Amino acid sequence: MKIKRISCHRLDLTLSVPYTIAYESVSKTTNFILKLETASGLMGYGCAAPDLHVTGETTEDVELAIYKVVIPYLEGKDPFTYIRLLDELKTQLEGKASTLAMVDMALLDLVSRKAGVPLYKFLGGYKPSIPTSITIGILPLDDTLKQAAEFVASGFFILKIKGGKVLEEDIEKMIRLREAFPGIQLRFDGNQGYSVAQALEFVRRTEEVGIEIFEQPTLVQGDENLGEVTRQVHVPVMADESLKSLADAFRLARHERIDMVNIKLMKVGGIIEGLHINSVARSASLEVMAGCIDECGLGIAAGLHFALSRRNIEYADLDGHLDLLDDPYGGLFHLREGVLYPSESPGLGPMPEVF
Repeated sequence: MKIKRISCHRLDLTLSVPYTIAYESVSKTTNFILKLETASGLMGYGCAAPDLHVTGETTEDVELAIYKVVIPYLEGKDPFTYIRLLDELKTQLEGKASTLAMVDMALLDLVSRKAGVPLYKFLGGYKPSIPTSITIGILPLDDTLKQAAEFVASGFFILKIKGGKVLEEDIEKMIRLREAFPGIQLRFDGNQGYSVAQALEFVRRTEEVGIEIFEQPTLVQGDENLGEVTRQVHVPVMADESLKSLADAFRLARHERIDMVNIKLMKVGGIIEGLHINSVARSASLEVMAGCIDECGLGIAAGLHFALSRRNIEYADLDGHLDLLDDPYGGLFHLREGVLYPSESPGLGPMPEVF
């Protein structure tokens, strides 16, 4: 089986509700969809979601890499040699994590379609579903409570709250959320916004809230600061922005800087690299979350199949598609009462005819 035709489609998507985190506000995103075709008409799809802060790429970087590197390299290749293909492309796409992730997804989608099984089963098929959190950006208190009520009413039972800008407001939000919703799980993402002292104060003053996960409270430039927080608090501390590669995972695990890792396919370079990172996490007894950025349903589907393939990926934050207007790939999986279920069709599921 050889790749005979390769095409790309750009998706410029607007968020129905713009959001704010500690270091930026977001109202739109651009995704690129890669389609690989064989002579027999079999197709595989992948998605890139460039984000300068997360993946290190601009949209222009990805577009140029697709036409100058990816397409010329993949033409005529055997997709079943995907490990070698990804290994060789990694050197050519250095610093372009979501571009590599897009190729990784498309190759794995193609070979699992050829095998006639859903991708998560091709990868190991450990579990059939996983609960996901849904995220509330930085909002005034009343708006936070209102949005939380809407999410809970629609069936979500895990809320992730963004913060890291104003400590006192973050503390008050978490306390009020717990009072209003005593039965739900609460996670907090500092997005690098706190000093060590602020992170410790946040945990101390929200102790009664029962926060499940404390995500990336300090800056990525200081692993030792993240480790200092981890050593002094009882809440599991998770690395997000600090974890962008297998080397990052090894370093953080070796020095015992964290309790958990957030593996986002777009920032690490795809499913295969994510599985390597997951193995390091498992060997170090670190818990694992499958996360996302602002991705269309195709990217979320890949993250879901990745999460379902391994026992120790017990947490998911796969909600990046929910606010995207006119997302053509939202039907690749099912979301019911806060739980994600994959398509049982081969690969990543039945694809819409977008291009």
